[in-house]
Amino acid sequence: MSTTSLGARQGRTLTHWNPEDKAFWEREGEAVAKLNLWISVPALFLAFAIWQVWSVVAVGLPGLGFHYSTNQLFWLAAAPALSGATLRIFYSFMVPLVGGRRWTAISTATLLIPALGIGFAVQDNQTPYPTMLVLALLCGLGGGNFSSSMANISFFFPKERKGSALGVNAGLGNLGVSVVQFLSPLVVTAGIFGIFGGDAQTIVKNGQTLQVWTQNAAFIWVPWIVLCSLAAWFGMNDLAEAKASFADQAVIFRRKHNWLMCVLYLGTFGSFLGYAAGFPLLIKSQFPGVNPLAYAWLGPLTGAVARPFGGWLADKLGGARVTLWNFVVMALAVVGVLVFLPSGPVGGHFGGFFVCFLVLFLTTGIGNGSTFRMIPVIFLTERMRGVNRNDGAAVAQATKEANTEAAATLGFTAAMAAYGGFFIPKSYGSSIALTGGPEAALYTFIAFYLICIAVTWWHYARRNAPMPC
Repeated sequence: MSTTSLGARQGRTLTHWNPEDKAFWEREGEAVAKLNLWISVPALFLAFAIWQVWSVVAVGLPGLGFHYSTNQLFWLAAAPALSGATLRIFYSFMVPLVGGRRWTAISTATLLIPALGIGFAVQDNQTPYPTMLVLALLCGLGGGNFSSSMANISFFFPKERKGSALGVNAGLGNLGVSVVQFLSPLVVTAGIFGIFGGDAQTIVKNGQTLQVWTQNAAFIWVPWIVLCSLAAWFGMNDLAEAKASFADQAVIFRRKHNWLMCVLYLGTFGSFLGYAAGFPLLIKSQFPGVNPLAYAWLGPLTGAVARPFGGWLADKLGGARVTLWNFVVMALAVVGVLVFLPSGPVGGHFGGFFVCFLVLFLTTGIGNGSTFRMIPVIFLTERMRGVNRNDGAAVAQATKEANTEAAATLGFTAAMAAYGGFFIPKSYGSSIALTGGPEAALYTFIAFYLICIAVTWWHYARRNAPMPC
């Protein structure tokens, strides 16, 4: 029986942490892990809300008198993913360098910069486009948080609970995308901040002149960002066991499975981000008679809710098996979207288009959970090969190395996947500009999912696969 205790701590830093020790976990580890998880979730929720706020704001800019082209609007929706993906590369390595508690508090507080900036900029329709583009890029601060958040939570839970814990953290965090698309059209209809929120703007909708407070779509998140930053600083923990230099973590760049999982996670999480960012504008461009904000939020909601289920299902059935069949369904769903798009004189079928997209969002969520469950299992299996299971010191060292590499890989794959959030909406814009429709972009997505199916089957899912997981 373990005799170690969390009594050995320095301030908010836990100097002993071993979730694989069942006695330690049941006695006190689980309670601490859950506390850190439940503070991490709302912080990540806010990060996603800020990251995706442009998917809503961009739709309303023409009605406010901003004279931007369709391609420029797609750029505003896509730019946060471009900067967020790049920031994730650096954020991937910050938790072992700075500490999970410190970095969660600091990175959450930085969300105030784009939230306040957008709130002031949208009040003046003479704001230059480059200023708007810079603010869109600053929303990438929210995107970067995912990598550090997932890496941090992965340290707190034992192997058999990682899939579920990471699924809850990411799934409930991903809800920020859906909520920002659902809540924004509601909060802009009233001056809820009084004299502190700025003046109303005037728009014409269905022949009626209305007053809106578009700045509320950004300002609504400010007080919650402050509260979550404080909760993270005073309520979470840093783990001494998670400390590692950049050199210790950079070993992942020599690991084949790091790069393979980047491809697979680009197919799942990259798709979730890209579809979420581009869905409102795609609906507006293909079905002009449909109000995109009445429907678009349901897609990210479906994907976010499905993610914890994907992690749980992968814990039960195996991550590779779930991921493989998930990509098959994703490819078929894109074929369905193509069938229901407007074509020439045919006006398309919005109901079928929307249902196929809901299936896509559902499968991105399940795949997000299953791929992230695969990563810690892969690295622990790899490090334990050749280790004498009766040698406690060797097992502990291999486990620590596996956790460090898995956490860095979780963050880095999330960084690479986030480029999908840029590529998909930008592909829509480019395809529409060059060919008059989004079909070329959608055919590209199908081809990529077929590659993901092949990679998953060959390396992880087939009989006698080199790394079954």
